[in-house]
Amino acid sequence: MGDGSAGPVVLVHGGFVDGSGWQAVYHQLTNDGYSVSVVQNPTLSLAGDADATRRVIDAQSEPVILVGHSYGGAVITEAGTDPNVKALVYIAAFMPDAGESVQTLIADLPPETGPPILPPQDGFLLLDRAKFPQAFAGDVDAELAEFMANSQVPWGLEAAGGTISEPAWRSKPSWYLVTTDDRMIPPSLQREMSKRAGATVVETPGSHSIYVSQPGVVADLVERAASEVESPALA
Repeated sequence: MGDGSAGPVVLVHGGFVDGSGWQAVYHQLTNDGYSVSVVQNPTLSLAGDADATRRVIDAQSEPVILVGHSYGGAVITEAGTDPNVKALVYIAAFMPDAGESVQTLIADLPPETGPPILPPQDGFLLLDRAKFPQAFAGDVDAELAEFMANSQVPWGLEAAGGTISEPAWRSKPSWYLVTTDDRMIPPSLQREMSKRAGATVVETPGSHSIYVSQPGVVADLVERAASEVESPALA
């Protein structure tokens, strides 16, 4: 295992799932020498998730690479202004601007390209279990995708609707992995958000659960960001 000498990485999960999905990414990064922490978001509110993320960031002894998947992109956009963050990596993630939320970003998506979110129940959202594997985890092993569908974490309306105050990507360098087979966040929206932010973009075939199905692709981009933020190319 690595000794953490390559520096700290903080991984932030999205809605409907928990941090355990990062396990394979965690193993590659730690084997390659990174010190890796995984945030467990309550997913009750954006403010609460940003606070949970900041606590992990501030526990690190040196500036971190902050990584977010899906809704976790909104979390790192809000929490990433922390001075102990040196770079942001978005994995098939939302990248809102000031005053935007996940809800505003997906509000205008046509039904055939939008995520199969069920009507709210008691202030929480879930995905249609029958549609979850295809929409969220299209290239994940079928048995695991079914488990993910049946172990969903309810996503609070205050998390989905929480708005960004100051977007971290306006002051920190960012990298973005576009998943071209994504059925949760259309690739066109991923490209639009990452271009607006001026992120360094990599595209790859894969589902919304790329961090589960192809952890090596995700870890490689995190390591690229770590390398490039330390040794930026000369202008």
